[in-house]
Amino acid sequence: MIETLTGCHVTVNGDSRPFSGPAWTSALDWLRDQGLTGAKEGCAEGECGACSILVARPGDPDDPNDKTRWTAINACLTPAAALAGQEVITSEGLGEPDRLHPVQQAMALRGGSQCGYCTPGFICSMAAEYYRPDRCPDSTVAPTDSTAPDAENGDDEHGPNGFDLHSLSGNLCRCTGYRPIRDAAYGLPCAPAADDPLAARRAEPAATADDTVVEINGTGGRFVRPTALAGALDILADAPSAVLVAGSTDFGVDVNLKGRREPLVVAIDRLPELRELRVDDGAVEIGAALALSEIERRLAGRIPLLAQVFPQFASRLIRNAATLGGNLGTGSPIGDTPPALLALEAQLVLASREGERTVELADYFTGYRRTVRRPDELIKAVRIPLPLSPVTAFHKIAKRRFDDISSVAVAFALTIDDEGLVTRAAIGLGGVAATPLRAVATEQAILGRPWSAATVRAAAEVLRAEGTPMGDHRASERYRTAMLGRSLEKLFANTTTGAEPS
Repeated sequence: MIETLTGCHVTVNGDSRPFSGPAWTSALDWLRDQGLTGAKEGCAEGECGACSILVARPGDPDDPNDKTRWTAINACLTPAAALAGQEVITSEGLGEPDRLHPVQQAMALRGGSQCGYCTPGFICSMAAEYYRPDRCPDSTVAPTDSTAPDAENGDDEHGPNGFDLHSLSGNLCRCTGYRPIRDAAYGLPCAPAADDPLAARRAEPAATADDTVVEINGTGGRFVRPTALAGALDILADAPSAVLVAGSTDFGVDVNLKGRREPLVVAIDRLPELRELRVDDGAVEIGAALALSEIERRLAGRIPLLAQVFPQFASRLIRNAATLGGNLGTGSPIGDTPPALLALEAQLVLASREGERTVELADYFTGYRRTVRRPDELIKAVRIPLPLSPVTAFHKIAKRRFDDISSVAVAFALTIDDEGLVTRAAIGLGGVAATPLRAVATEQAILGRPWSAATVRAAAEVLRAEGTPMGDHRASERYRTAMLGRSLEKLFANTTTGAEPS
């Protein structure tokens, strides 16, 4: 039985605060109404990072010492009700004017702020990386003077203190310039101080929450977060028009920019049955509600094709909330994970109150944002069969290298035997039709044939004819068609020593 409440409580900067308001109220708007105005609204769609906050999320279940991770997310996309029973830290909660947090101190000393609008968001994202338990290779303390680290002390992406610059992706600064911000990140101590309360908090499990319904005078919508899969499936069976949300990285944009107001929203991001990751001899099964950052960390490169996708999927802030279930559930033809999962010949486990069924991902999409999933079903897990093909690649063609929407996405998974023949081929495409799709004709054009320039040239012509690309503001139909063929030629060049020119 789900208890109906007129509000709920969120722990913010150590204090329990009641939330009561329309179910679509964002965490950003609610926090600012609480007087915590450090977080700002810049874009309202998760691209600028000005709204970044920290949330206590579960650590690695396989590591008994990694119980809680401070995780940066976009408050503008997250429903405030979704934080019920959880712990939040805003930029105000990190330090005080007379006792700055090390991240705040580093930003001040190195000139990492001018107008200051984006600074609180940068600081929260930087703090999440500062508290990453596996950041420091040893107990060495990084330099604390104002000199920028030179190339010998780090690399293009990591500082001498193990700081990963990609942790700041999704945070934009228009006036300061990124060099002082990088210097602040690289100048942080390698490890938090022994008396740092947020570091100590990591030793305790992340908070869980009870079932929560937010209902305001019957006109503010209802927000339900069940704690068990059975509860969620009961709701869907009784109210199939309910909207499912996990990270809200897609739904939150519609709420902010399109004024979307749903009468019933069901949050499934904390359901334990949807947060499992299992590996056996036959498959890797990934829970649909695991955030992409969690999947990346727990797989640790076990599926190389996905390891190529993750860094190119939006920003770290988005990946900290976005899920495979959400990326597939929207049915979008330009999502980044469907092409890769198609190439991996993935299956989806769909669950309803009547039971579970498994469908091939290649059969899942039926039209533009339409799928075989029934209104009373949800995606429980993604199953990737083993063994994997050894030759894989993910090519994302976009206007920006990172944090952009694909114009075309192509994923390859091939097996080439000792004789140089292609014995297994799966190619997934995105952005070239109303749905993501398998390039079946191209697969047939290379199967059983030698992996050679002649084979690739012929198959590239076939690949250019796959799908029905259209022109829009991201790319023309002609460009998308050309990129399909070039993608296969690029794969051949990257996998063949002394390849013949195409």
